[in-house]
Parts: sequence; C-alpha cells; structure tokens
Amino acid sequence: MASIAMMFAGLTSAYVVKQAGGHWRTYELPVVFYVSTVVILLSSVLMILGVKAFKSREIPKYRRLITFTLILGIAFCVLQAVGFYQLYQIPQQVVYDGVASENYAPVTVSGNPGESFLFVIAGLHLLHILGGIVALAIVFFKAYRTKVKVYNTTGIEIVAAYWHFVDVLWIYLFLFFLANQ
Repeated sequence: MASIAMMFAGLTSAYVVKQAGGHWRTYELPVVFYVSTVVILLSSVLMILGVKAFKSREIPKYRRLITFTLILGIAFCVLQAVGFYQLYQIPQQVVYDGVASENYAPVTVSGNPGESFLFVIAGLHLLHILGGIVALAIVFFKAYRTKVKVYNTTGIEIVAAYWHFVDVLWIYLFLFFLANQ
C-alpha cells in the first residue's frame, strides 16, 4: 500500500508541476463522481461492520455485510465508468489557464495534459479498486462456504485494510481533482 501511495503522490505532484507550466485545460467533474464517493464511503462502513460481525461470529450478518460491500464496490466501478463516459461524451466549456473560450468539447485522453492526467490517475485508481473487488469476491465466496473450520480474521482484516486504503485514496484524488478544476 505504501508503494501505491507513493505512485499516486508522484502522479499528483507531476500534475501540479505540469499544470503550473501553463496551457492547461480545466474540466468539471460530473455529479456521478460525488455519488460514487458516497458509495465507496458506505462500502467502507459496511466493511468495518462486516469485520466486526465476523469477529463476533455473527456469520449471517457478516455474509450480508460482505455481500453489500461487494455490491457497492462494483457499483463504484460502474459509477466511475459512467462519469468518465460523461466526461468523454458530453462537451464542456473549454477553459485554458482560467480563461473560458466560446468552444465546447468533451474531455479526451489525446488532448490537453490536464485531461490525460485525469484519465491516467483515475484509471490507475480504478485498477486498484478492481483488485480490491477480486479480494472482496474471494472473501464473499469464503463467507458462503458451508463448513468453516477456523475463524481466522487475518484474511478479512487484510482485505478490509486494502479496501479502506483504496477508499481513502479515492477521497484524496477526488478532493485533489476538485481543488484543481
């Protein structure tokens, strides 16, 4: 997780440095990104409750919470895809270095560096979320096994720690992009 944090720190630092160089197109984040932020925060809360239920050996409750956490994780990915589709398809007013023009154009990865940075940074985060969803899916399937021999919390705690990490990472990126619009 430290190496992932360093990678995103480097990318956001490069974003700031490149933005200071000028000729930088700004864009507005679609409303769906706000919704996806609430979804991932809720998934983290459910994960906390799920770990607590597992530790208390409340397995039916744990199963429900892990199921909803996984569903919300998938919903986050879908909402992110919708948000990027909106950025890519819906024209926005072109604003370079704080000066609005009369032109409207969608955000593209082949355009201005500001646009490319957005897609690269958020795309890398989405890849890490997909890794978390795979881990959640493994925990989900293990939760529904009929025979549990050992109630070892290590696996679920590792998945929870990673899930909370990518949640906090998204909050950082979301606030970063909002501050740099």
